[in-house]
Amino acid sequence: MPSDLAMKAMNAVHRGILAVSFGKVGWKAGSMPVLELTTTGRRSGQPRKVMLTSPVQEGDALVVVASRGGDDAHPAWFVNLRADPDVRVALGGEAPRPYRAEVADAEERARLWPLITADHRNYAGYQRKTDREIPVVVLRPTA
Repeated sequence: MPSDLAMKAMNAVHRGILAVSFGKVGWKAGSMPVLELTTTGRRSGQPRKVMLTSPVQEGDALVVVASRGGDDAHPAWFVNLRADPDVRVALGGEAPRPYRAEVADAEERARLWPLITADHRNYAGYQRKTDREIPVVVLRPTA
């Protein structure tokens, strides 16, 4: 599984591609939009940014998956938003906007998971790698 350092390096490379392309490259990963999620660090209280893909969108809501490549531990961004679900999302190079993060309950996850894995089989592979149920998070704009 990727280390925290590897995950941070991948995010830095992604941000670098966005910077050198003046935002023209990097806001899509295959058919998925890429977003920058800003959470509040649960211990530090400081803003924490991570680049994520959204395999499913429903209206203004964006769905993200806390897979961490199938690791047995939840990603830090997920643990942070569980502690404080008020987040900010930048999409397509636009200014960040306020969103509320909601971890899908069992019923909503059961509805969303087949939609996620139908077009993005890598998520099903990540689930097979771990005993933890990979959380699905719905991000809804608040403003």
